Amino acid sequence: MRKVAIIGIGALKARPKSPELSYKEMTYQAAKLAYQDAGIDPQELQSFVTLAEDIHEGTSIFDEYTPDQLGSAQKPMHTITHDGLVGLADAAMQIASGLFDLVVVEAHSKASNIKNKADIEAYALDPNWVRPLGIPAHALAALEAACYIKESGVTEEALAEVVSKNKGNAKSNHLAAYPKSVTLKDFRGSTSRCSPLRDIETAHHADGACVIVLAGEERAKANGAIPVWIQGFGWATETSAIDSKTWDKAVYATAAAKKAFRMAGIADPQKEISLLEIDDTYAFKELQHLEAIWIFERQSAWKKTLEGATAIKGKIPVNASGGCLGMGEMLEAKGLYQVHELVTQLRGKAGKRQVENAKRGVALAWRGVPTSSGACLVLGRQPQ
Repeated sequence: MRKVAIIGIGALKARPKSPELSYKEMTYQAAKLAYQDAGIDPQELQSFVTLAEDIHEGTSIFDEYTPDQLGSAQKPMHTITHDGLVGLADAAMQIASGLFDLVVVEAHSKASNIKNKADIEAYALDPNWVRPLGIPAHALAALEAACYIKESGVTEEALAEVVSKNKGNAKSNHLAAYPKSVTLKDFRGSTSRCSPLRDIETAHHADGACVIVLAGEERAKANGAIPVWIQGFGWATETSAIDSKTWDKAVYATAAAKKAFRMAGIADPQKEISLLEIDDTYAFKELQHLEAIWIFERQSAWKKTLEGATAIKGKIPVNASGGCLGMGEMLEAKGLYQVHELVTQLRGKAGKRQVENAKRGVALAWRGVPTSSGACLVLGRQPQ
């Protein structure tokens, strides 16, 4: 298979609300940034992937609403109802198989337009046994958090450190929507979202748009942009049925990472990965995901976090961008913002939050409550 690289990235600053912009205008601005970064003319682009959920957008057959702002009119285009990392894997396979040389992936969030996201999340609950109970999807996350905390012995101090670290990192990221200094007192004083989850340890939705340009090896090396290579990817889904799912472990993350690491030739994640962008929709999820993909041993992620191992200058930096807690939770665009950060880091252009000697990065995205789906992507400065 041909090697595949990311040669262009473009993203808008995430914001809690963006009433003056439509999602089309946001996507156009992100695409313009990505095409400039890649040094290409939109006319050269051959295929397009957009990530969108009709029920989030309020329209059906969403493919029909994306071509104009991307420059993809009368060109191949399809929509995937999943996280942005799955869209990148799709685009990479189009190039690796020899179908195309230049493919664009787009995802956006106009979460501020959704009147009541809890009603939408309820559609993913079992219609016979769970939805009639009237519980919010956050309640399922709270049950998972309670199981994980009990099994791992996670302390309030560790969860507060995750929030403090990520929101603090976001202060150096001009794209982040929720930068903030957080103390243990702030954490303990936060209102309850759904016990044991507090509001401060739950990512809040944000609006944004991100566009990524991928190219085959020959085109990537001939291009003026700095290529970052896709070394491996994988995605997986565990059952979301509450009577049979695994509550204390992120099984989907383990399965997705296993595929991605095998493709990338990673035998020892602790030694071979420079930095990670890990889904932290809830603070406990960062710890759970780190253990699921073998960065830390079971029940040890919270201790390593308190020791500073996941700080920007720590042994293995996690969420230098600010993660979902600092950036904002952006629906299908979440994974693309993770990739935007990794590409920026691997190019050595992250400024104050730059991770020293970053050579290989990993993104891990979770589809969110009430699902048990996730995707993993490995990026490197060299082709695998």
